[in-house]
Amino acid sequence: MTSHGGWPAPALVLLAGAVLRFATLDAQSLWYDEAVTARLLQMDLGGMLGAIPDSESTPPLYYVLAWLWTNGCGTGEAGLRSLSALLGTATIGAGWALGRRLGGDRAGLAAAALIAFNPMLIWFSQEARAYALLALLGALSAWLWLRALEEPRAAGRSLAWGAIAALALATHYYAIFLVGPQALWLALRLPGLRERAAALVLPLAAGVALAPLALDQRANAGAAFIGESTLPTRLAQVPKQFLVGYDAPLEPLLIGLTALAALIGFAGLAALLRRRPPAQEFSRARRAAALLTSLTGAALLLPVLGALGGEDHLLTRNVIAALPLACGLAGLGLATVARGRPRAAAGALAGACLAGAVIAAGVARSPELQRDDWRAAVRSLGPIGESRLIIATPDSALTPLRYYLPRLRNAVPPAFVTAEIDYIALPVRLPGERPQPPRPAQPVAPAPGYALAGRTDGETFTVLRWRVPAPRPEPIAPSPGLDGKPSALLALSFP
Repeated sequence: MTSHGGWPAPALVLLAGAVLRFATLDAQSLWYDEAVTARLLQMDLGGMLGAIPDSESTPPLYYVLAWLWTNGCGTGEAGLRSLSALLGTATIGAGWALGRRLGGDRAGLAAAALIAFNPMLIWFSQEARAYALLALLGALSAWLWLRALEEPRAAGRSLAWGAIAALALATHYYAIFLVGPQALWLALRLPGLRERAAALVLPLAAGVALAPLALDQRANAGAAFIGESTLPTRLAQVPKQFLVGYDAPLEPLLIGLTALAALIGFAGLAALLRRRPPAQEFSRARRAAALLTSLTGAALLLPVLGALGGEDHLLTRNVIAALPLACGLAGLGLATVARGRPRAAAGALAGACLAGAVIAAGVARSPELQRDDWRAAVRSLGPIGESRLIIATPDSALTPLRYYLPRLRNAVPPAFVTAEIDYIALPVRLPGERPQPPRPAQPVAPAPGYALAGRTDGETFTVLRWRVPAPRPEPIAPSPGLDGKPSALLALSFP
């Protein structure tokens, strides 16, 4: 890995990262959470803000930006996700600036490349949720924090950090684990009241303003699913998912390749931090690296301590703000290794980038590696020109199905007239789990007289279509889905 001054190499990395994010924006179906986003963005601004406390467990900044964005780009799959793709591309530039501040052009290029090809960051750059914005603001806050510490009397730098910190808090509550340690360190290190006020006034104001909303959202159980897996399991998932994302082709091989690159990078970082010249000669790179290492560790450790203390919302995506920082540190480490072993550093960086590209291509081509495929399930219903009754699992299926079938509604008792009853079944799974949809060997008709007219066993779903010769009223009563669990009983009506 050689040093690259000027713009050509960083620009090429930025372009490659943008291609990975934008080229396949609509390759996957929207999943449940994205369908919730779409429903919110289709409201007027006041209605959306009023609905957020009951439907979300995050602050409103992303939704306001996305509402403005989709008024121009629309709420189709690509339009919904294009804001995240843009934010994810901008994170590459922020990572370059962070790496360059740590260790010059070589470190900046390595950091940018690691971010550009990171599967987890690519994944959330293609999801209509707040995580791409959180990652961008995390990288920017770290960069501005280091700048403020370098010139503690420059109140403008402190104010810039405070503005980004406030935006991060307005994006995701877990940002407190990143900006909180930054704020504490600035409060201790800045020389006067003016500088401290410039740094802290905006994040403190954001925290006070968001506190009532956070308490309200805490009661809506939107994050209750997190407790369905154990804390040790979720802790073990964080490093794996930081390396290769939720799921990957050839996963053991690619985990090994990316882990080796990370180990080489962090070995270089450790070597840099171990060098202890006299204090007056302590370089900016070592000092900044030590600060950023401590900050990244705090951003990952504090959520664990919170979970142990009873506030357990720990998931990889909730700590994604730390991932660009880790890439910046690994990039600095690779730049350090490159001074003595340029081939080893270049090989490690190339291996990590190759692995990321393979994973991105594999996910785009393989439905079992993707989000829940509600779009394909709806296509399996065939052309729809008459009323249908749909029994769908999980019982939250109305939200994603209605994105693709806008006429769909909850079925209303006592009866619904139809000639077709369809089952749609997708498995409930936690992030990173492979789909295992129910596959009944001998499916039972939903009512006497119905014959099986079609069956589709997709990678992530099962669809059964049952018909009778002529429409007839069917009673609306609770019915189990194909997996035997409670279902959503939905009606698709035509005049």
